[in-house]
Amino acid sequence: MSETQTYSLPRLNEPAPQFTAPSTQGEIKLSDYKGKWVVLFSHPADFTPVCTTEFVGFAKLQDDFEKLNVQLIGLSIDSVYAHIAWIRSIEQHFNVKIKFPVIADLSMDVAHKFGMIHPGASATATVRTVFILDPDQKVRAMIYYPMTTGRVVNEIKRVIQALQLNTEKGLATPEGWQPGDLCIVPPPATQKAAEDRVNDKSVQLTDWYFSKKSAG
Repeated sequence: MSETQTYSLPRLNEPAPQFTAPSTQGEIKLSDYKGKWVVLFSHPADFTPVCTTEFVGFAKLQDDFEKLNVQLIGLSIDSVYAHIAWIRSIEQHFNVKIKFPVIADLSMDVAHKFGMIHPGASATATVRTVFILDPDQKVRAMIYYPMTTGRVVNEIKRVIQALQLNTEKGLATPEGWQPGDLCIVPPPATQKAAEDRVNDKSVQLTDWYFSKKSAG
């Protein structure tokens, strides 16, 4: 990256930065996955213990993500050869199979486009980021973690399930929501709608602005 080149960081509900990059499964383009949900996640470095636990966690839920039409893509500023060696080590020692591509971002191009480099944490390693993209390749969620703290892969899966529910049915999800729980109905935007909501027997009403219903 040239010293004068700058990037606008991704923002929610805006198109994700496009990229073409080498990976453990050959050259990939973000556009290859249009029509699927994408989880693009970065890790600081190969052959590190916290990152290893995260890759094991992602590997164990690969089938669950596939059922949700989700493509996992890993990334760090390591070579393809380092990625391959690390993946083989993980598969050997933890009895899992890594089926998703891992980008070798030696140029830091993808990392800079997605704001994965935080100089206060490290000038040469990506922090732990998660970007969730919808099938139109818009950014729907961004999660940043410090380098010392491992992610909860089940939480990433839960966020995707909540986003998919919102996309399909327009419902929101309360704190601690799990699939099957009641969902939040968006609050009325007019006085008449508020009056109608109070008399709506199809929702679990607490007050005119706060009601829940089953996703059905």
